[in-house]
Amino acid sequence: MNARTSQDAIPDTAEERASYLNAGHGLRSWLLTTDHKRIALLYLVSVTFFFAVGGSAASLIRLDLLTPQADLLTNDGYNRAFSLHGIVMVWFFLIPSIPNVFGNFLIPLMIGARDLAFPRLNLASWYIFMAGGLITLGIVVMGGVDTGWTFYTPFSSTYSNGYVLGALAAVFVSGFSSILTGLNFIVTVHKLRAPGMTWGRLPLFVWSHYATSVIFVLATPVLSITLVLVALERIFGVGIFDPKLGGDPLLFQHLFWFYSHPAVYIMVLPAMGVVTELITAAAHKRVFGYWFIAGSSIAIAVIGFMVWGHHMFVSGQSPYASTIFSFLSVVVAVPSAIKVYNWAATLHKGEILLDGPFLFAMGFIGLFVVGGLTGLMLAMLAIDVHVHDTMFVVAHFHYIMVGGTVSAFFGALHYWWPKITGRLSNDTWARVSALAIFVGFNLTFFPQFMLGYEGMPRRYHVYPPEFQVLQVMSSLGASVLAVGYVLPLVYLSWSLRYGKPAGPNPWGATGLEWSVPSPPPKHNFDQIPWVDTAPYCYPVTPDGPAPEGGDSKQKERMEHG
Repeated sequence: MNARTSQDAIPDTAEERASYLNAGHGLRSWLLTTDHKRIALLYLVSVTFFFAVGGSAASLIRLDLLTPQADLLTNDGYNRAFSLHGIVMVWFFLIPSIPNVFGNFLIPLMIGARDLAFPRLNLASWYIFMAGGLITLGIVVMGGVDTGWTFYTPFSSTYSNGYVLGALAAVFVSGFSSILTGLNFIVTVHKLRAPGMTWGRLPLFVWSHYATSVIFVLATPVLSITLVLVALERIFGVGIFDPKLGGDPLLFQHLFWFYSHPAVYIMVLPAMGVVTELITAAAHKRVFGYWFIAGSSIAIAVIGFMVWGHHMFVSGQSPYASTIFSFLSVVVAVPSAIKVYNWAATLHKGEILLDGPFLFAMGFIGLFVVGGLTGLMLAMLAIDVHVHDTMFVVAHFHYIMVGGTVSAFFGALHYWWPKITGRLSNDTWARVSALAIFVGFNLTFFPQFMLGYEGMPRRYHVYPPEFQVLQVMSSLGASVLAVGYVLPLVYLSWSLRYGKPAGPNPWGATGLEWSVPSPPPKHNFDQIPWVDTAPYCYPVTPDGPAPEGGDSKQKERMEHG
């Protein structure tokens, strides 16, 4: 996209020419900032911390499962460990990781805006998120919760002896952060696009976050209301979900999964947007089927609201309803498949650079395809009845939610690291990390498909001895996976001090974010850009992208840095 600018300029002062990193000093300047880029870094530090907390709980689980007997954790301790792992990883890492970090940082830069539509609301959303996280940590200190991350009733509303109300409050509070973020993104995309930035010129990263924001705004209130109803039943004994009180436990499942299945796409859609950016930059050619990828993001968001019933095939719901939900669960795979095929077509005949971000993108595609195909298996009534509530389901959703989303998160971190920090990282170590994560993840979770198909239930930590070999393989893979996760923390931190300075566009990529210095100025653009080219116009030359409709023949990649 061209760097031609409109007349909407800000004064060319030294302060406004400065990088956002040195535009203010001291802790106060960070905690009270309304700069979307700084708020993104606040989220980055926060979700990294919660990732470590959730990963620590996962490590306890894998260590306990090394032996068939309960040699490390008690029954109650195991329940609390996997509950902590699920609650923290879902609501305090996977859901906010890409939208709140990279969406916050990049959407204004990508659409030619100086900030999000509501900067103060953006900062408030981070404080709300942290309030929910601190409540969760307080619960851990007090003894934890044993309901699992799904809070199934009537166990959570009547019988659990854990700190259920605290856990409900933590998730309830964090939901407001999601709603505010989604609202902010929607208004920003509608109202703050640069002149010439039509819907057909939006980066596909923005399209995916727009679809995600719609889910944030429409689905999260349903979860919030559901959690309030659980709290009312637990505190006042109101008969809502407990059949002894005249309630219906299946009502909770309908309400919970009406939110929680779209929540899967809250985690995956932003990751798909990241992968699209990484693929087209690595192939250095225009993305194949722009409108199909954009439309598939919207289709996933819409159809995702119609498939919650496939979580309830064995709950006693009508077989006619189960048949419809089974069909819709297959249909929602179509727009996901469109993305995968278009990524493959984008790579076709591209001059591909096997850099770290590209390998993370390839890891996402591999893990997402396995998770998607096993999701189609679970959409089949006969198979789902056999493997429901087994380790097969655990492996499936980890391939989608963790393998896919976390791979994309690390890919985004490496790809936009030069833009965020102004420093280049070590690409060799990035490749090692990508390989370790891919191998470690498959070694961790593929044996769980086999365990589940052979009948190993989920949430059990005492199991028949014949399952031990596969459990040991899974725990061994978890240790390899942990190494892959820790490595970036080391070499990216090292690059902050010793990395080579990054130029504005070290990857030779298109997009307005690559037209500003690295790191960007406080207000992003001295003058609002005027967009007059289609997205992903390659080749990129020192004078900018190829003109819209011009020659798209591959040329030499720009020299890094």
